[in-house]
Amino acid sequence: MKRNFLFGACRPLKEAQLLADAGFDFIEGSVPDFLKPTVDDESFRPQLEALRSSPIPIRSCNGFIPGTFRLTGPEPTTEAALDFAETACRRADLADIKYIVFGSAGARNCPDGFSKDEAICQFTDFCRALAERIKDCKVTVVLEPLSPPEANFLNRVSEGLEIVKAVASPRIKLLADFYHMLCVGESAKSIEDAGDAILHCHIAEKEGRLFPGCSGEDFSPFFEALRKIGYAGGVSCEGVWKDVKSDLPVAIEYMKRY
Repeated sequence: MKRNFLFGACRPLKEAQLLADAGFDFIEGSVPDFLKPTVDDESFRPQLEALRSSPIPIRSCNGFIPGTFRLTGPEPTTEAALDFAETACRRADLADIKYIVFGSAGARNCPDGFSKDEAICQFTDFCRALAERIKDCKVTVVLEPLSPPEANFLNRVSEGLEIVKAVASPRIKLLADFYHMLCVGESAKSIEDAGDAILHCHIAEKEGRLFPGCSGEDFSPFFEALRKIGYAGGVSCEGVWKDVKSDLPVAIEYMKRY
């Protein structure tokens, strides 16, 4: 029977064959390492060939906008960040990478003493401006709610859904990270409420943010919620590995149970 879910792991490109051998469906990389938005197109060409030659599909990238940019606060570097983000998105299209994960806590976090409501407005405006810039792209940017203390706003799937609705663009959608949901006590009902706004997922056990299957965390409510919304997308392991080569088979077999 065909599975509803595709399983991946956030690992460097040099481990793509290792993931393929373990039975994973895709690899998730990082924007700086995989898409190299700071180099010119000619310098990126060898990297593009390496991406296209991957033994396993590269379905997504994370680590979108570095903390050297400021998306919120009294002096945001909006235009420079938009240029960086647009370059990454256009290169994702060239490499047939379908999703870019927008966590980027260092860039988005509200500075001390600054209005959090205003920071949320700034972040929403940035997403809206980015959506306009990449409206002709195929890649979709998925917002990642991050738990405190990693991020000081956009901590829940429900909050991410509000921003996605405000932006109202097919280029800006939502991610559900089971680890962060467990950390903030957000129930799987938020996944059901978000419905088809969710286009990508991350998974790790709450204790130590370890790979799924390490201590047997029960992810049944999250996968059941995904089934209820008809989800047929990717679920990436994003967490800590003890020994990658021996842990990957454990993780993939554990996730396949769902």
